[in-house]
Amino acid sequence: MNRSLFHAFTVCVLLLASPLALAAPALIPAPAKLQAGDGAFVVDARTPVHAEGAAARAVAERFVEYVARTRDLNLHIASKRANGGIVFAIDRKASSNPEGYSLQADRNGVIVKAPDARGLFYGAITLWQLLEAGSDNALHVPAVRIDDAPRFGWRGLMLDSARHFQTIEEIKQLIDAMALHKLNVFHWHLTDDQGWRIEIKRYPKLTEIGGCRVPAGDAGIGADGKPHQYCGYYTQEQIRDVVRYAAERQITVVPEIDVPGHATAAIAAYPELGISGQALSVGNDWGVYPNLFKPDDATMTFLENVLTEVIALFPGRYIHIGGDEAVKDQWQASAQVQARMRALGVRDETQLQAWMIARLNHFLEAHQRRLIGWDEILDGDLPADATVMSWRGIEGGIAAARGGHDAVMTPSNLLYLNRPQSDLPNEPPSHPGTTTLRHIYDYEPVPATLAPKQRRHIIGVQANLWTEHVRTFARVQHMLFPRLAAVAEIAWSPAERKDYRDFLTRLPAQLPRYRQLGIAYAETPFQVWIDGAGDIPDDKVSITLSNPSGYEDIRYTTDGSAPTAQSQRYTEPFVLKLPAEVKAAVFVAEQAVVAASARDFDPVSLRTRGNAMLASCNGEAMLRIEDDGPREGERAIFGADILNPCWLWPKADLRGIAAIEVRAGRLPYNFQLAHDEAKRKFQPAASPAGELEIRAGCDGEVLGRARLPARPGADGFATLKLPLPLRKQVAAQDVCIVFTGDTRPAMWVVDRVTLLPGKRAATRRAR
Repeated sequence: MNRSLFHAFTVCVLLLASPLALAAPALIPAPAKLQAGDGAFVVDARTPVHAEGAAARAVAERFVEYVARTRDLNLHIASKRANGGIVFAIDRKASSNPEGYSLQADRNGVIVKAPDARGLFYGAITLWQLLEAGSDNALHVPAVRIDDAPRFGWRGLMLDSARHFQTIEEIKQLIDAMALHKLNVFHWHLTDDQGWRIEIKRYPKLTEIGGCRVPAGDAGIGADGKPHQYCGYYTQEQIRDVVRYAAERQITVVPEIDVPGHATAAIAAYPELGISGQALSVGNDWGVYPNLFKPDDATMTFLENVLTEVIALFPGRYIHIGGDEAVKDQWQASAQVQARMRALGVRDETQLQAWMIARLNHFLEAHQRRLIGWDEILDGDLPADATVMSWRGIEGGIAAARGGHDAVMTPSNLLYLNRPQSDLPNEPPSHPGTTTLRHIYDYEPVPATLAPKQRRHIIGVQANLWTEHVRTFARVQHMLFPRLAAVAEIAWSPAERKDYRDFLTRLPAQLPRYRQLGIAYAETPFQVWIDGAGDIPDDKVSITLSNPSGYEDIRYTTDGSAPTAQSQRYTEPFVLKLPAEVKAAVFVAEQAVVAASARDFDPVSLRTRGNAMLASCNGEAMLRIEDDGPREGERAIFGADILNPCWLWPKADLRGIAAIEVRAGRLPYNFQLAHDEAKRKFQPAASPAGELEIRAGCDGEVLGRARLPARPGADGFATLKLPLPLRKQVAAQDVCIVFTGDTRPAMWVVDRVTLLPGKRAATRRAR
């Protein structure tokens, strides 16, 4: 299949003339203490930058580099301190926190002080944010006194480079963006079922074989009809370069080598590491695989040899060993593994995993490193100094802290950024569920149920981006930004300083900074959803406007023009006569934050629902799946519930409707569900290829049924027209579109549903 996704929702491109003018200073993350003064300091090419000492000079050089890249201004570092300049200085008394700093700016200059280079760097980032273009085209720093320090020591971002690969240049761009947000831990997910991305010289097949997979469907077929591989890995020299680059920006890189699950790529390279000893292919499915490392001495020696090279590349304190989603079926079924358990004296497979974790922990301790893993490592006996990353909610963090273990909070329902950040239909492929700016911002990382002494074990927070459905770096940026600004604020700012309304006011000032760094942030959090409930017989549509982030100043037009600050402000739903055109935008400080959204309404559009405007029949969020072709370029996106192939059009107006037309296509079903396989639900099929059913409600009466073709058309689609019984032509009827049978290795998805009026209704409408 290869086509553009039908959107009822479109974006009208309206260029913004200038950056948003907001009351300064609009800093993100919000500093601990800020006192605004009068006036401003002017910064131009003659402004000297002075650094006191080698550590301060390194920070000053980074500041000068940022200003040159983003403000088109070349500052110079002066050898001597001068009046009317910018000064960076190490001062042990500047803050009690080594990452803290003080910044003082007035008409005469700027002084940034900190107890060490970390805090001084964060002061430099704040100063970079403070630089504003004045009416005289010069840069100004508003008079201000800031005393600032982070709330948490671990302020992290995880990027999955195993499922989809990013270039070194892209990784560095992401590290620069992390520095803008004062994040300090880059957790790099380098191994998984779908790829091994780190060069290990002792085991070259890990990247030669484990670094390549054949994607599912058309994406895995070359122009010559042969398998087309998706490959990529980082050389050790490249990794050293990234580690150095991050360190210059006060960011520690924490590598992850996943054990004992998510091991398919490694076992494909070296089959003796697996339970069966048989050759596997590197995974091209998403989900949870059954393949585990064999828990014998040879495999443990392999893992220790891998970690030896990893330790040499990453000088940071922590090494992440995974530990998540290790389905124990293969271990349970293996006589060899069961004998191993008896020899070790462990009571079950969970304790066997704990034994592996403990052995790796001992190895890391001997090399002055500390083990961190996902919260499943709590399921067995956990070494005393291991750190837990709580992802299955907050319970893992609570259990870890109560057990005396440090914990990093990263609950998947709030801090997994592979979920869409709005319910708008133009979000990219993503996991089910929506995580908005507000969801993230309102999260409190320290559970109230912990005793005061236990709370100190919550050492920080981390956002994670898993990339099964994030194929390009442009989508990486869309998923991360601007949500990373909310993550930064909960990680850095004092709890008492958090204020979501204030955050929304400051956030637009971050967007020009993103553009200066070349960050392709998502516009969906700032866009307007234009919804319309039609009354087609009366030629009317009721319009509702909303914004997913909670921005309230929405201006709109109905005459085709772009909304301005003088346009009508939305306060309540309004009615228009068909046909109608609505354009709407969010405004802050009298300026549109992003280009206006636009939507047209007429009887045909009101009788049509594209895939993105259909719901799942079980009320749960749907997975947004990308088409399998073309190999390069844009692909269509479809919402689907892979456990239940059913789509819902709630309260469809069936008056005068004679038939329902459904355009459907087929995608590869490439999902590994492990024990969730039992949750899959299908209506029984009456024919070999299955049927398309139209139901009155998801479990209701079948209104129409048509056989599905064994093969769709050349474009991958089939269009089926089903007559609608006259007695079911009612004003508000839930209509469900169901595909029967288990059609794997492919799956049907709905592209578009159209209600077709009868001749009498069409004639009446024409009159």
